[in-house]
Amino acid sequence: LTATGREQAIGLARLLGRLELVEPLVLSSPRRRAVDTAKLAGLAVEETTEDLSEWNYGDYEGLTTEQIREHTPGWTVWTHACPAGETAESVQHRADAILTRAATQTAHRDVVLVGHGHFSRTLLARWVRLAVANGIHFRMSPGGVAVLGHDHGQPQIAAMNLTVD
Repeated sequence: LTATGREQAIGLARLLGRLELVEPLVLSSPRRRAVDTAKLAGLAVEETTEDLSEWNYGDYEGLTTEQIREHTPGWTVWTHACPAGETAESVQHRADAILTRAATQTAHRDVVLVGHGHFSRTLLARWVRLAVANGIHFRMSPGGVAVLGHDHGQPQIAAMNLTVD
C-alpha cells in the first residue's frame, strides 16, 4: 500500500464503525495489499481466499489500458480477452462462489469481503444478477465500500463507493 492507501484504510475503521457490523466474517484476497487494508481498517481477517483475488490479466499484467490499446484498439477487461489470463467466465464463477458462500452466513452475521477493483465491480454486477461485463457501469474507488443487501427478497446494492473523504 502507498501512504495514501494506508491513510484510506485507517479511515475505513470509522466508516465501517458507522455500519454497525454484527460479528463480521471477514474474507480477504490473499494479496498483501488486501490483507493489510483489512487490518488497518480494524478488521480481523478470518480467512484469505483466491476467490477474492483480482482479475488475472495474464500477458497484460502491469500494462495500462492505453498501452494495451496500442495493439488492441478499444480494449477493456470487460469486453476483450486477456491473453494467458482469466476469462470472464472464470471470473464469474469465482464471484458467484464467494457470493453464495457469503449468503450462507448473512442470517447470523455480516460478511465483509476485501478484494480489488475490477473484481469488486464484478461482485456488484453478479449480486444484482447482471453479466460480468456490466461491472463497467459500477465505480469503486480505491478504499471504497459497497453494502449489499436485499429489498423484499431481491438483491440490492444498498450503498456503493462509500469513501472516507
